[in-house]
Amino acid sequence: MALTATRPQLAHLTTVLDELKAKGTYFRLRVLEDQQAPVCHYDGKEVINLASNNYLGLANHPKLIEAALNATRDLGVGSGAVRTIAGTMRIHMELEEKIAAFKNVEACVVFQSGFAANAGTVSAILGKDDFILSDELNHASIIDGARLSRAKIKVFRHKDVEHCEELLREVAGEPGHKLVITDGVFSMDGDIGPVDKLGALAEKYGAIMMVDDAHASGVLGRNGRGSVDHFGMHGRVDVQVGTLSKAIGALGGYVCGSRDLIDYLYHRARPFLFSTSHPPSVAATCMAAFDILEQEPERIDRLWENTHYFQNELRGAGFNVGGINTPNTETPITPVILGEGRVAMDFSRALFEEGVLGTGIAFPTVPEGKARVRLIVTSEHTRAQLDQALETLERVAHRMGLLQ
Repeated sequence: MALTATRPQLAHLTTVLDELKAKGTYFRLRVLEDQQAPVCHYDGKEVINLASNNYLGLANHPKLIEAALNATRDLGVGSGAVRTIAGTMRIHMELEEKIAAFKNVEACVVFQSGFAANAGTVSAILGKDDFILSDELNHASIIDGARLSRAKIKVFRHKDVEHCEELLREVAGEPGHKLVITDGVFSMDGDIGPVDKLGALAEKYGAIMMVDDAHASGVLGRNGRGSVDHFGMHGRVDVQVGTLSKAIGALGGYVCGSRDLIDYLYHRARPFLFSTSHPPSVAATCMAAFDILEQEPERIDRLWENTHYFQNELRGAGFNVGGINTPNTETPITPVILGEGRVAMDFSRALFEEGVLGTGIAFPTVPEGKARVRLIVTSEHTRAQLDQALETLERVAHRMGLLQ
């Protein structure tokens, strides 16, 4: 049977792809052929992996693998239903209880992804008569959730607490709820959101405070408890979102808060209501990961040692590793700012050919003129691997005229 070609009804998609190719920002998916490790094989090529969110190396930790296998043998490969019908297994409840205790909150609900947790929560707790005050660089899932809520959206300049207060004053006399929301760590620039200052503002104006800690969980705070713990804001953030897909090493997202918040999301969060729950292997894996965060804090120490070394060497070589409004990244997320999208993608491809995997990122993921190769070190990279990657980065950048 012949393959189906693009029909005229979808020709506009081909036009867009052609435009991406002309701009040099078109990409093909690279295929991982073994474990998500510091050195692995993509598209048949061995590379030093500086593109993964596997911050602590838990995606292939023996204890997580063992937990997944045991849960599969005991409980099967799937739950068979959404949570509200027949798909809530005891292991799902145990995971939520473990996360709630770890985050020092009353309750937790697990979603199928971090994206679903953000979008489903924002759209569930607010409506058309409410207001959302959102950092301009918040994650796409927050933006989509805000749009789905039909609330009135006010965007404040990146990490600009004074601007956020101006907007809060503007809407203070308006009916409806107000929500202040920020990333704990911004995924493209690696800078830390001012959770403490925004939380104080939210209290001052009676607003709900929400933090997306996807890239802070497992990285910031005591044993990786996130930005709320990092800033000592326990009890002052109403909605905490986290992910199970990055430092935790598996899959999913979660929301933490009061018991009433979680019970409400059980009833009103559409991704929770209409998606089959996690396979038991995933829930078991995540529980094992939280145990390791408590038992092996040295992983986070190694992560930060590698991060400081790698970023200092990049700066010394002359690379720009700053964000949009931040002179330097503050976390293991390391953006090498290059400007033009084509340049960033060409640099990424050239690095890959030389044995280093770093993701080229261009508009619309980041603003025009702020394209970059985003690099992320992990706790499991050795100094020799980092040195080899640094040598490659500098050599390729000189060859391409990106460094003087």
